[in-house]
Amino acid sequence: MAERRVILSGSTFEEQIGYARAVVDGDRVHVSGTTGFDYQTMTISDDVVEQVEQCLRNIGAALTEAGCGFADVVRVRYLLPDRADFEPCWPVLRRHFGAVRPAATMIVCGLADPRMKIEIEVDARRAG
Repeated sequence: MAERRVILSGSTFEEQIGYARAVVDGDRVHVSGTTGFDYQTMTISDDVVEQVEQCLRNIGAALTEAGCGFADVVRVRYLLPDRADFEPCWPVLRRHFGAVRPAATMIVCGLADPRMKIEIEVDARRAG
């Protein structure tokens, strides 16, 4: 039977809502929708580019704990309330995903907290 384990980031949302930051299921890693909150302080910047940087730090930490990294990402989903906020994020996203070229989708939708300007979800496949 394939290994299944959960990865928690310490976000209060995980406990309040009942989910994990990521789930490792065999060689697959599913990272939940992740926002720009700094989970240590539970603060969030007003700037979308700073939020995307923090999103990716949060995702990177989950991937590392799962035994992989951005190079292993096969799917990414970007969720934003305001489509105009997406383009300013492109240089940061390209820095993390440009060489990897995962399948990607951008969706305009409401997010759980009005301070959130972007949420990112990724799926990865661990080598081995």
